[in-house]
Amino acid sequence: MKDNKAIATAAVAGLFALTSLGLAGTAAAEDKPEKCYGIVKAGKNDCQTSSHACAGQNKTDGEGMSWIYVPQGTCEKIVGGTLKPKS
Repeated sequence: MKDNKAIATAAVAGLFALTSLGLAGTAAAEDKPEKCYGIVKAGKNDCQTSSHACAGQNKTDGEGMSWIYVPQGTCEKIVGGTLKPKS
């Protein structure tokens, strides 16, 4: 009877460990940023484009060349968002 309890305890501990590892891998992938073009509000871009040299200098909402960093896998879920500059 004691052996069954030890086996059950070890099995449950193993499941918790596997679940934790799976969640940690998912979080790490989501933390990696990617550039997202076409969704930036005026004055809120992250960096240089072909029309200006620094962050916060885009003049209109949704400029196709202006980008911001978003978590990986998020950009293409946003209306108007693209991973490549728009002309």
